[in-house]
Parts: sequence; structure tokens; C-alpha cells
Amino acid sequence: MSQAPHRPSGGEGQYPNGTQTEGKTRGERGGSGVAGLLESREAPSVVRRLRLSSQVVLIGRPPCPGGQRIQRLAAAGRESWNPAAAPPRLGLRVAPARVSAGPELDPESLRSALRLHSRVYRRCGIKLRRRQRREGGDCSGWSLKLEVRSGANLSPASRATFYFRDLDKKWHVELKMDQALLLIHNELLGTNLSVYWNSEHCYHCLLQVLVNVSGNGKPGKPSIAAVAVSTQHGSILQLNDTLEEKEVCRLEYKFGEFGNYSLLVKHVHNGVNEIACDVVVNENPVDSNLPVSIAFLVGLAVVIAVCFLRFLLSLDDFNNWISKAINSRETDRLINSELGSPSRAGQLGDDTQLEAWRLSAVPLRLRCVDTFRGIALILMVFVNYGGGKYWYFKHASWNGLTVADLVFPWFVFIMGSSIFLSMTSILQRGCSKFRLLGKVTWRSFLLICIGIFIVNPNYCLGPLSWDKLRIPGVLQRLGVTYFVVAVLELLFAKPVPESCTVERRCSSLQDIISSWPQWLFILMLESIWLALTFFLPVPGCPTGYLGPGGIGDLGKYPNCTGGAAGYIDRLLLGDDHLYQHPSSTVLYHTKVAYDPEGILGTINSIVMAFLGVQAGKILLYYKDQTKDILIRFTAWCCFLGLMSVAFTKISENEGFIPVNKNLWSISYVTTLSSFAFFILLILYPVVDVKGLWSGAPFFYPGMNSILVYVGHEVFHNYFPFQWRLQDNHSHKEHLIQNIVATAVWVLIAYILYKKKVFWKI
Repeated sequence: MSQAPHRPSGGEGQYPNGTQTEGKTRGERGGSGVAGLLESREAPSVVRRLRLSSQVVLIGRPPCPGGQRIQRLAAAGRESWNPAAAPPRLGLRVAPARVSAGPELDPESLRSALRLHSRVYRRCGIKLRRRQRREGGDCSGWSLKLEVRSGANLSPASRATFYFRDLDKKWHVELKMDQALLLIHNELLGTNLSVYWNSEHCYHCLLQVLVNVSGNGKPGKPSIAAVAVSTQHGSILQLNDTLEEKEVCRLEYKFGEFGNYSLLVKHVHNGVNEIACDVVVNENPVDSNLPVSIAFLVGLAVVIAVCFLRFLLSLDDFNNWISKAINSRETDRLINSELGSPSRAGQLGDDTQLEAWRLSAVPLRLRCVDTFRGIALILMVFVNYGGGKYWYFKHASWNGLTVADLVFPWFVFIMGSSIFLSMTSILQRGCSKFRLLGKVTWRSFLLICIGIFIVNPNYCLGPLSWDKLRIPGVLQRLGVTYFVVAVLELLFAKPVPESCTVERRCSSLQDIISSWPQWLFILMLESIWLALTFFLPVPGCPTGYLGPGGIGDLGKYPNCTGGAAGYIDRLLLGDDHLYQHPSSTVLYHTKVAYDPEGILGTINSIVMAFLGVQAGKILLYYKDQTKDILIRFTAWCCFLGLMSVAFTKISENEGFIPVNKNLWSISYVTTLSSFAFFILLILYPVVDVKGLWSGAPFFYPGMNSILVYVGHEVFHNYFPFQWRLQDNHSHKEHLIQNIVATAVWVLIAYILYKKKVFWKI
């Protein structure tokens, strides 16, 4: 962790006191960086001005034995430039230029490049001078001096001088996505430091050794170590004296992506000999969330434009004007052709009336249900494709919620609603319960088989291996959950009353009272989950353990990941048939296999689906009574929300039962069900009652959910869903790729909807 390959196209520099820095670069992306800010009274302000319009060139290794290299440091440059080419044309702003060359660069090309840049910068009042101070025949003293004179176009500063020098000793650190460069300067002579790191999101975790820094420096020349640190969450840094094993200092800091930071450890002489640890920003980080903000604003602009266009089309005057402008010539042609004859017109009119009659005879489908399913599905596709590699589009490492943790339970919830609505419709058409049971069994079997044999295996890695086949999975859990909930409803199915009015007290809770056998079964299931989770003895682990294992809980239970849930899966299925890379490995460094779609968690997914059944009953029992439906949605939302508050104590880790997607804890179910009722509370009046929104574009994938889910898993590595990126460490490029891939599936679902192609199993 303390050493990594050198990141290309960087720049080095040195403070006057010997402190070395290394500017962050972004490789072939042509990023900018300023490393080594040196002797200048007005350096910060001048650098800010130069970053807007200029280019600073650092000579890392001038012509001498051992090779040469020119490196770019700084500011506005983005384009590559050949030193042999003519200098860029300049006005008040210096055009971007990049000088780069490898060891093959000959001395003459180097001198030519410097002459060109000298001419360029003299036009803007900047003077370049070369200075060489050989030390032992090497090139460590070679430097470049840049002066900004008074009256220069780029800065009104009186005079600013910068020195950039290259040292033979280099720090080789490759910055990847969500990382920053941290230079640790140990000015404590004779004191070796051990630097420990941990993430603020890692609950009760052991500190991990980040790097060791020797204390062999000289006065004014501290020992330096460079390391990459994570920028996803806040960091906890603790520095210990290696020999005496005592804490020197401890601090918390939130680093920014591709930022360049220095941690200065030195004595402070203020009457008391204290040690200070200060973080200094050498180079500001990039705004990694900017692509998400831009994508959101673009999407919002598209939505506003579509809404405005729909509003214009709803105006009769505008609609008539558009119709006349488009169809004036077409109308004349139809009048003078056979297509406009009275007989044909009459036939067209009869067909239209017949089609309208047929549509009116078909019972209305609740679009809010399909829209909600489509929202969950599209979010699922987006996060499965990577979500731009942002941490909040990935699953939480253990406790807590991210966007990725919302989609699967919502899909289970809306599946429960669909079970009740579809089964009621089928039974009303005269289908027998026995025949319907056969359909339910077959569909569940197909879902499980598709999950095991099509979605789970990665056939790009070779043929299917029975020894390493993962048995649990998303579709497997959906199949089991669907079977249990559908059979439960089928066994206790009752005719739905035509109306349910609030005047009759007995009917005010009819949707709950009529389902008391189902509720009794669900409560028994939940009791089994609670008993197994908190009272099942697990070898080597405390009873009722809900932690991630690994380095969590101070490393006391490294092999207890998931407690009873993990133990049951490993006991019944075996380690080789479980998910080998759970999300807990990211922060907690867990070593044992753990499956978030395991056996014990399936109980709570059944509870989640049954709460969806309850939402479907509300929609059907109180049909055409919008107020009653909204009141019940609100009541369920608040009730389940209060249960979540009681379980979690409004804390991510300190509650009785934390919200945890890996465990599918009961607090996770109540929290996500509360959100689901709230979404239906919004969608039902907007989509179905008022018709303010058709549900597009989410409605279309919601109508073909199995096809979209299976398709996006099977064709994950195929174009146009994935292609080779120019920079694999760019959030922007990943985000664009994932948005395009998701949009393609929406387009496919739309085309299939228009063609009336629906894949049902």
C-alpha cells in the first residue's frame, strides 16, 4: 500500500528546505498540476493567475548521461505539442502547450524547445532562464527560473520567481480513481514513525499500517514518504513512534480525488515542546462529483423541455397551428385520392370506434405499479453496470444505505403488489386455483434456473464449474419469494369486494382483517428469523453477532461475517457455493465467503414482498377512493418508519438492529418498505388519478422487467453496453458509459412495448 508504480506525466519539485513534492497528473488525459511552489512573496496569487492563461515548463532531466526528459507542470495546457513545431500564436492569453519527450530526446531538440518557449513567454512579459549547477556530474541541480515582470499581461505582480528542481530520489506513486497523494514529512530527527490509516465509515476497525517513515533526515531536510490514500470517505490518520510504540498525533481529514497533500510532522517550540501534525494542500483536488451534477442538470433540462412541449401540445390553438402547418398539403392530396373517398373514410371510422370499444372493455392497468417497477429496474441496471464507479452507487460495505441498496427491495416490494393484482385478475376470469398453482410453481422454477445457470456464471472465464457454482442469487431469491407469497395468497384467497366505504367501521381495516391468516404466517416467519439471528450458537462467534467480521470490532471475530446468517449458508451450502467477493471486503477486509442473498435473509425478503401485497390490496380494495388509498399509504409509511426508528435509534451502527442490506435485517425491510409506500403515495395520484405523468420512460422497462434484467446481465460485456475507455480511472468516462448502456435498455424496452413483445415466464 505504501508503494505503487509511478504515475506518468507528473512533475516534481522541492521546497527550499528540502521538502519534496510530486504533482498529481492524470496520465494521458493531459491534466494539469503545480508541484513545487517556491520562493515567492506573491506565489499563490501569481500561480492562480498563471493557471488561467499560461504554461510552466519543468526540465526534469536536462541533456546529460542517463537520459533526458521534459515534463509539463501546470496550468491551462491540455493539448500535446511537438517541440519541433512552430510556437502557438499568442494574444493576451498564452495558448495551451505541452512539451513531452522520452529518453530519446536529443540535446538539440531540448535547446530548440527552450528557445521556442523563451520567445513565447517574452511576448507576455515572462522571462525564462536556464541555470545549471552540477553536483558530482549528475543533473540534480538543473533548474528552470521563471520571472513575471511588472506590467506583464498575465499578472500585475511586481516580481515573482519560482524554482523547480529535480532530485535523483523520486517517489513512485500511481494515483487511481478515488485516491489522493499524501507526502508525509518527518522532521522529528531520530524518530521513526509508523503511519496508520482507517476510514471513518469503518466501524470499530483496527487501524491499518499505511507507511513507515524513517527519522534519518537532517535539519531542514526531513525524511519523506509518499503514499496514495482513499478519498471516498473521511480518513483517520494516527502516527506512532515506532520504537517507543506510543501515539505521536492523531487527526481526521477528508482528502479530495487526485489532490496533492503534505502531512508535516514537526516540533512546535511555544514554551512547551509539542509535536504538531498539519495537513497542507500542495495541489487542489478535482471535483469528482461534477460529472454527476452535470448529468443530473442535463436530465432535468430534458424533463423540463418535454413537459413544456407537452404543455404546448395540450393547447388547442398551438395544436391546430401545428396540424395546419404539417398537414395542409397532405389533406389536399387525400381529398383528391382514393384514400379520401367516403367509403374508405367510413371504414376507417368504424375501425377506430371498434378499437375504442375494445380498449374500453379491457380493465385498466395501474400504471403506477409498472412505473415503480421500472424505476427500481433502471436503477438496478445502472448500479450493476458500475454507476460511474462512485461509492454511493455501490452497495454499503456493511451497515447503512446507498443508492444501490434501494433497488432490489423495491423490486421485491412491487413484485408482491403485482402478485396480488395479477392473481386476483386471473381468478376473476375463472381460472382454477390448482391450475394457477401449477403456473406459480413453474414460474418460480424458471426464475431459479435462469439465476443459477444463466445469470450467475461468467462463461467468459470458461465452462460452467459445478465445484464453484454460486447457488444463491438475485433471481433465485425472487423465485423463492414469489413462490412462498403467491402460494400463501392462493391458499387464503377471498373475493375482492366491489366497494369499500368508510361509513362501515368493519371495513375500515378490511384489507388487513381479511388477511389475518397470511399475517399470522408472516409473523411466524419473522419470529424464526429473530430466533435464529439472535439465539443460534455460532462456533467461535458471540451469540447474536451482526457484525462484518474481518478487522471490524477491533478484529476480535475475523471469521464471523454475518453471524448466524453466514454460518447457516456455509453449513448448508458450503463456502465454494457462496458469493466470494462480498461488499464487506472493501473496508473490513473480510476473508470468509458471504452471500447477501443467502438463506436466512430470504425470510425477510418474503416479509418485504408481503408488504407489497398489502399495497396491492389497498389499491384494489379501495378502488376509485383516492382519499382512502392515500390515507392508508401515509399510515403504512409512518408506521414502518417509526418501527425503523425504534430498531436503529436513528443511528447507522448503534441501534438494536442496524439497517443492513447484506443481512436483509428487519430494520432494512421496514425502512425500504416505508420509502416504497411513500413513492406509491406520490406516483398513484400523479400517474393514475390526475394523469400528469404517463410514467415514461420507466413504464416501458417496467412492462418487460424479466427481459431487461436477464438481458443486461448476459450482454454486460458487449457493445454498446461496454467499450474500452480511454482513461479507466475517470469517473466521467465510466458515468457516460453506464448512462448510455442504461439508456439503450430503456430504448429496447420501448421498442418491444411498441411491437407488443413481452417476455413472460
